[in-house]
Amino acid sequence: MHSDTTLSGGLWFKRLQTLMMTFIMLGCATPPADTDKTDPALAAQVKQPGEAPEAATQGAAAASPAPVPIRPLPEALQAATAALFDGVPQALGERLPLVIDPLIDGNSWVQSNATQNMEKLVLKTVSEKYPRFEPMPFTSSSLVRGPYVFIGTFTALDNAGKSAGPTEWYRICLALLDVRSGKIVSKGFARAAAEGVDHTPLPFFQNSPGWTKDKASSGYVSTCQGTKAGDPINPDYWDKLATAAVINDAIRAYHDNRLEDSLDLYRAALRMPGGHQLRVFNGLYLTQRQLNRPKESAAAFGDLVDYGLGQKQISVKFLFQPGSTLFLNNAEVRRDYSMWLAQIGNQSAKSRTCLQVVGHTSRSGAEPLNERLSLQRATQVRQQIVNQNKRLAGQLSAAGLGSSKAIVGSGTDDARDAVDRRVEFAVADCKSAG
Repeated sequence: MHSDTTLSGGLWFKRLQTLMMTFIMLGCATPPADTDKTDPALAAQVKQPGEAPEAATQGAAAASPAPVPIRPLPEALQAATAALFDGVPQALGERLPLVIDPLIDGNSWVQSNATQNMEKLVLKTVSEKYPRFEPMPFTSSSLVRGPYVFIGTFTALDNAGKSAGPTEWYRICLALLDVRSGKIVSKGFARAAAEGVDHTPLPFFQNSPGWTKDKASSGYVSTCQGTKAGDPINPDYWDKLATAAVINDAIRAYHDNRLEDSLDLYRAALRMPGGHQLRVFNGLYLTQRQLNRPKESAAAFGDLVDYGLGQKQISVKFLFQPGSTLFLNNAEVRRDYSMWLAQIGNQSAKSRTCLQVVGHTSRSGAEPLNERLSLQRATQVRQQIVNQNKRLAGQLSAAGLGSSKAIVGSGTDDARDAVDRRVEFAVADCKSAG
């Protein structure tokens, strides 16, 4: 597949329209619409890995930027929104369609209560102060109307401006994209205080069992972070934009409990270019499970594991009893886990893949204890897989990393940081696994 960076705007739209027509021919109706950087001082003071310096390096004043305040979230979001939309050239016109690809967490790639509320606040500001923009939901039909797409990330960071330590503040990054030219039109940044932030994942993301590296989501984040106005849109995001709109339709149908519609949309997305991605495989599993189809949901989970192993690792969100190697004491959950472990074993045996089973914990508790507990949990999970298939004993090893690779890092030990307590299955050298 050719990168969209080689296509002109007209050719890109023709290809997008072709994809949409293909989608319509698949028989999947689009759900109805919902009814309901450039901050130079910040760019200079809090530079992320690979962050473009933007205007912060120009002029004497930029050499000693004023300190950038950490503001309450609503104030910080208003500042970032103003920087973004004030930076849009007037030459673009007076009535601009604005397609909104939902904001995501910059570390875990999930949509949360916080990112959803931020999106609503941005839309309120746009309607009150920037009437030249016509906001539209991120659907297949509105994407064809285009051409401007709004994205944003909300990233927890420590005092050093990294995600390695406890959350001290959040980095807001907003971007406006022109999908005809494949360029970033404008950027907005701000720093928000950690107090009062509800980063509980929305149901689809909270219920999704798998987490792994995913080019589509990392491309979204990379387009927003580490870039400046005029830079190209990351091809891993731009290339999959039409498919992402169908996936968003599917997630909205899942949240509306329109499970058959959601399943059809995920199936359609899977057949589109770039459709083999984490959200699609999680969605196919979740919808089949919610529809109470054990055979189909087991097969869908197997496909999720197979996809993850193709990325060289797949993490699964097992819920353990606090401080224990025992799974959550819930009969339904235990049935799911038994099937998950069987599918992981089946996929490993089928591909003759050796795996390192790696335990992780949240940041609550003393780290030496976390390291020990994570190893014990990994060992227990490994043993349960081997109990179902003795031939896998030589293909599986166990390790524990404690909280050193936390993704969320909140230490709340609930749904908000469930991914931090994951068990990872990483493709390993068979000699080391033996």
